[in-house]
Amino acid sequence: MLTRVRITNYTHSCVRLEHDGGGTLVIDPGVWSEPEALAGADAVLVTHEHDDHVDLLRLKGLGVPVYAPKSARIPGLDFTGVVPGEEFTAASFRVTAQGGRHARIYGDLPDCANLGYLVEDRVYHPGDSLCRPDRPVETLLVPLQGSWMKTDEAIDFVRAVQPERAYGIHDGQVNERGLGSLNGWLADECGDCYRWLPPGSSAR
Repeated sequence: MLTRVRITNYTHSCVRLEHDGGGTLVIDPGVWSEPEALAGADAVLVTHEHDDHVDLLRLKGLGVPVYAPKSARIPGLDFTGVVPGEEFTAASFRVTAQGGRHARIYGDLPDCANLGYLVEDRVYHPGDSLCRPDRPVETLLVPLQGSWMKTDEAIDFVRAVQPERAYGIHDGQVNERGLGSLNGWLADECGDCYRWLPPGSSAR
């Protein structure tokens, strides 16, 4: 069992997980995230095919295992397809895939496959969805903004999951004033569990 997991936040939806045993796992390194997020990575998880979550050019030459939804359309990228409910090991981390579909944006317009990843039954990254994990988690990564969500949904997501701690992600399209407002709402309504990690900062 892992004793300590270091979480480093990068721009938008990208996070890097490192444990004391030496494994480094990166989730959703998109076109807005910093290149250093992938330095020394042992494996990559992609929640869905949108380019703010997967930088195709960087991943094609990375040379490490990449896991993504089985039906994802990511031309030119060699990846291992994953389905909801599947358990697998990536970079020495035990991972369970959750959810299945991207949150609805408008009407009946087509969506795409989206997986949330529960890592070591401790850290949950939902991608572009607010699908709740099927078990309690210590650390919840909560999307703050998107064309598919409202602020009250983010607050309700944290309240429903009831994690020990929650960190805001998916904020790459928000200016400084908007980010301050979102973080204020989450902090006020979700209690002491909520915190925002500026890009490049870490927590355990």
